[in-house]
Amino acid sequence: MTDRGPSGERVRKAAVKLFAAKGFHGTGIRDLATEAELSSASLYHYMGTKEQLLAGIMTECLGHLLTGARLAVAGVADPRERLGRLVVVHVIAHAVRPEETQVVDNEVRALSPETRRGVVELRDAYELLWAETIDEGVRAGAFHPGEPAVTRLALLEMCSGVARWYSPRGALSLEQLAGHYAELAMRALGCADSGPGPDLARCRAVVTRVWGAPDEVPSTGH
Repeated sequence: MTDRGPSGERVRKAAVKLFAAKGFHGTGIRDLATEAELSSASLYHYMGTKEQLLAGIMTECLGHLLTGARLAVAGVADPRERLGRLVVVHVIAHAVRPEETQVVDNEVRALSPETRRGVVELRDAYELLWAETIDEGVRAGAFHPGEPAVTRLALLEMCSGVARWYSPRGALSLEQLAGHYAELAMRALGCADSGPGPDLARCRAVVTRVWGAPDEVPSTGH
């Protein structure tokens, strides 16, 4: 049985922090208990098994990414604008929730095959939004990547890397940084005319809506 009350939330936050820093296999039960300020004996009441805790974190984070992406591109017909918004939402989410997104990106292989299946289905649904948008852009003559699937994976990896180095003390605002990544994506896709660019304010609002209140989200760039 798991509990998402105050103690359960402390366990989740401890797990996110430790899994991101030490990895799933490098994090012991005593580590979790110490970080959450609970006894090892009481920890299981709030987390179930360690694998269930990891799967819950990954499922929640991927659900946020998928929801945010769908909200950001809803009603947008131009594949250039859709792809730009996908990039911006991905970058901002990884910048403001670096530990959670690193856990998702790095720890899927720690799950057992049965538990992994549901997590991978969510990840695939998210990546399908990118694949369909790129394919539509190719059909419309807006994108000209030599290898669409490889380019998509490269873009996702590039955007996810923000979680490893982003700091709010840089010269660019987070929106400016995300917009620059959208420009890089257009170049990678061979897009000669990227149009007016993604709606940065809307994308930021979507991330805030899905991931947390404005005062929980950093507002300046790398």
